[in-house]
Amino acid sequence: MELISTKICKTSDIGVNDNLFGGALLSWMDEAGSSYASMKCCSPNMITLKIDEVLFKKPVKVKEHIRIYGRILGIGKSSIKIFVEARRLVFSDKEEVVVCSTEMLFVHINDNGKAVPIKEDVRVNIVKSL
Repeated sequence: MELISTKICKTSDIGVNDNLFGGALLSWMDEAGSSYASMKCCSPNMITLKIDEVLFKKPVKVKEHIRIYGRILGIGKSSIKIFVEARRLVFSDKEEVVVCSTEMLFVHINDNGKAVPIKEDVRVNIVKSL
């Protein structure tokens, strides 16, 4: 998997139980996944179509660092499916603990918001890398 984003949990990200608010983490993962999809598909016009089941496995506290990783699972004519995983960095032993993961589906759109094909050469290169 590739490191696609890093974040630091701030006080403003905390929910009522003194843990990172799940919606904030999902937002970070969606933004990272969308950016990754855009990079891989050579287009800024990638939108989120679907986020699969998300299981929040571990809490995140203020000041903790989150690393978000991505891996391409597949590519269609106008879409790309990505596995996205968030890990909490434990500085004392330099290990990473999985916080949550999910699969996300992004679609390539035109300026009118209509799904359009991803360039053929880009799709071929992605398929070769799988």
